[in-house]
Amino acid sequence: MSSTINGRSGASSGTSAGSRKFIAEMTASERVTGLFSISNAQLGRTRQDKPFLKCIVGDRTGELPARMWSIDESTFRALPTDGFAVIEGETQPYQGELQLIIHTINPADPTTEEMRDLLPCAKRPADEMFAELLTLLDTVQHPAMKALVALYLEDKFLMDAFKQAPAAKSMHHAYLGGLLEHTLTLVQLANLVCPLYPKINRDIVVVGLFLHDLGKTRELVYDRAFGYSDRGELIGHLVEGAIMLHDKSHQLMRERGVRLPPGALTVLQHIIISHHGVPEFGAAKVPATPEALLVAQLDNLDAKTTMALAAARPDRASAFASGGNFTERNWALDTKLFRPDVLAEKPAGA
Repeated sequence: MSSTINGRSGASSGTSAGSRKFIAEMTASERVTGLFSISNAQLGRTRQDKPFLKCIVGDRTGELPARMWSIDESTFRALPTDGFAVIEGETQPYQGELQLIIHTINPADPTTEEMRDLLPCAKRPADEMFAELLTLLDTVQHPAMKALVALYLEDKFLMDAFKQAPAAKSMHHAYLGGLLEHTLTLVQLANLVCPLYPKINRDIVVVGLFLHDLGKTRELVYDRAFGYSDRGELIGHLVEGAIMLHDKSHQLMRERGVRLPPGALTVLQHIIISHHGVPEFGAAKVPATPEALLVAQLDNLDAKTTMALAAARPDRASAFASGGNFTERNWALDTKLFRPDVLAEKPAGA
């Protein structure tokens, strides 16, 4: 094989149907050639002050950290920060993880068919998850809250985006359908938790959870590599969601003659802008109602548990073949994670 790969993927890229090897199938010390997504491409400097590429390489089955130790700045400038590239390299174990050492890399423009192999997707069908969410939303009791939920659900363009969008660019539920999956899990959690706190207003919690991340449908772009829209960079999903709710509440009154009870719009907007918990994590306000506090705690629970499981017990079984009981330090969780599920281990002689 030639040591240089041209920018368009083709037969030499190893990406034709039935021939490509997905990240979930990769093992250590394996030659890799193919078309992949790349994200967070950055130019670092070695101890010898030489430029090197660091990025995340992905396909629909997972992601790998990647490094290219010898790269000139003109080659780096030709690469997208978040996009696609044809890559030739080799996998290697590093601190108990699998990483990709890139030998050659060139930007690529995938076909629609190739895109299906490049973006991660939720394991469950979106329509199945959405049907479960509808059943839970149907338990909302207050007439004005039910009317507000119905207005959102009738917005086909928004709901189509809600079913498709990831919940994040790279943190948790970072796959197509991830936003819907995350929201469904949160409403399921609320359905279990709210009865334990009789003074909590369940309708406010459930509706707040349904609405809390809908701004991500406008914050994120996900028709190609996951990234942020201009509006996402400038406004963000918390403020976007609060604006969206303001508009919907006025539409509800104008078209249906339904006015939200005094204070209801404010407490729902407060949930949206406070659900990140603290300002350093992006919250515009600290949660200041019992319902907002519960929403923020449930959101944090699902996000961090999902991140921890993805890091410590990934679907890719080969990650364990690299050895080591601990992951690398996870910056989002601020710790290394212990991998083994000790009760899942078979006892000696079993």
